[in-house]
Amino acid sequence: MFTRKNAAFSALSLGLLALAGCQQSAEPDAQGSASAPAEALGPDAKPGTSAKAGRMILPVVADRPAAVYFTFTNASDAPVELAAIHIAGADSAEMHKTEGGQMRAVERVAVDAGKSVEFAPGGLHVMAFDLDDSLKSGGTTEMTITFEGGDKLSMPLAIEKMGAGMHADASMDHGAMDHEAMDGMEH
Repeated sequence: MFTRKNAAFSALSLGLLALAGCQQSAEPDAQGSASAPAEALGPDAKPGTSAKAGRMILPVVADRPAAVYFTFTNASDAPVELAAIHIAGADSAEMHKTEGGQMRAVERVAVDAGKSVEFAPGGLHVMAFDLDDSLKSGGTTEMTITFEGGDKLSMPLAIEKMGAGMHADASMDHGAMDHEAMDGMEH
């Protein structure tokens, strides 16, 4: 006998299965990269894009920003623009570029079709501000890239402390930058 209780349970079970199917995300491969095939990430993924080797370098002095480095690849047939960055555990994040010993915020990073862009010391990088105490060396967090148009790509970031196997950018002291002072920087 099929009762109301059985019908409610069946409807609830189907709903939970549908939700579980919608929550797929890109899994990093052995090199820590995440890619965005449309079938794996759903409508938020920018088809043909991927990011790998993501790492967050914690500051030596608390209350200073962290630096984030990764490689972004646009294997699609059209150019894309990175418009914003979000990092779990940071109040804000900004894309920056170091040129001639000077660091400045950049609003967008254009990546031509078939090209890669490296976010590395001494060039393009991301600054993460007001870090949560839960971000510890040896752990991980998640970075989400938002593209012009709203598509997104998320990837894991390995968290390291400064000096732990990294080559610091000797030409620029990121810790000396004051977040409020950067609000007035030319983009």
